[in-house]
Amino acid sequence: METDSKTLACVIAGALDDKLGKDITILNISHVSSLADYFVIVTGDSTPQVKALMNNTREKIKEHFNRLPIRSENDAKNRWNLLDYGDVVVHILHKEDRETYAIEKFWNNAFSVPESEWKEISKDYKEF
Repeated sequence: METDSKTLACVIAGALDDKLGKDITILNISHVSSLADYFVIVTGDSTPQVKALMNNTREKIKEHFNRLPIRSENDAKNRWNLLDYGDVVVHILHKEDRETYAIEKFWNNAFSVPESEWKEISKDYKEF
């Protein structure tokens, strides 16, 4: 099933929320960059949670949209994982790394998608 970038970003945020990811932010960067349309950024409290957030996101997006990331990367200590779906890039960071790299500050010209909006869009993709 084809889906638009915003829906994909919102469903990813919902999957991260299901696994207790913290401080989930969706940035619409389409007007300031050609890298992607959206960044989804989330904090994990521990290295195992960072890995679990990445694995759960990958599984949910494959299940709902039959899409795999174009590429995925992580640092040597598994504290920053990246899933690149082309139009949406997911950054899953350990708490300290998120504070250090402050991605949102770098992309301060981007528009944020409000939490209430992404939760509303992603609810149709929840399992019951």
